[in-house]
Amino acid sequence: MFKLYYAPGTIALASLIALEEAGAAYTAERLDFKNSQQTTPEYLAINPKGRVPALVTDRGTLTETPAILGYIAQGFPQAKLMPEEPFAVAQAQSFNNYFCSTVHINHAHKMRGYRWAVEESSFADMKRKVPETMAACFALIEREMLKGPWVMGEQYTICDPYLFAIELWLEGDGVDLGTLPKVAAHHQRMLERPAVQKALTEVKR
Repeated sequence: MFKLYYAPGTIALASLIALEEAGAAYTAERLDFKNSQQTTPEYLAINPKGRVPALVTDRGTLTETPAILGYIAQGFPQAKLMPEEPFAVAQAQSFNNYFCSTVHINHAHKMRGYRWAVEESSFADMKRKVPETMAACFALIEREMLKGPWVMGEQYTICDPYLFAIELWLEGDGVDLGTLPKVAAHHQRMLERPAVQKALTEVKR
């Protein structure tokens, strides 16, 4: 059985949804970020990066959302969470890596400027930039990357939980979902999925 370490409001929601979609046997372990539980020696022994998600398997611990999502998709092929054709697989990986390398980083500038600078004025400047950078990312997703009804077209894949988890951040990042009709429609479709509903219940408990 897997154990997924997560915290509410984080990207770990994507992995939680994927586990539900795959029908995997797992337990969910909630970390209290407000009390810095992610930096305790106990958790750092599990994930030295001090972040979530972390997926504990019988072969060791996996970190980083694209890796965890890919592992779930490959480990549960009957769930069809990844395309079969090689080029389409690469496209799905490209989409998820864009979230990891660019979109998530832009979001993090709002509250974690200390990762990149030391001056308080720099933190404020990075925070002011977030609505612009996140809006630009999602304009690109709306225009070029979201095929519809799901990210990869007709097939629901591991890209969709990743997109959904970040869609939940948009309002707080100053991006109006109403200006992104394809993204908004995707968000609504995700809310209707039982796996998503169960995952949201878990993180809100």
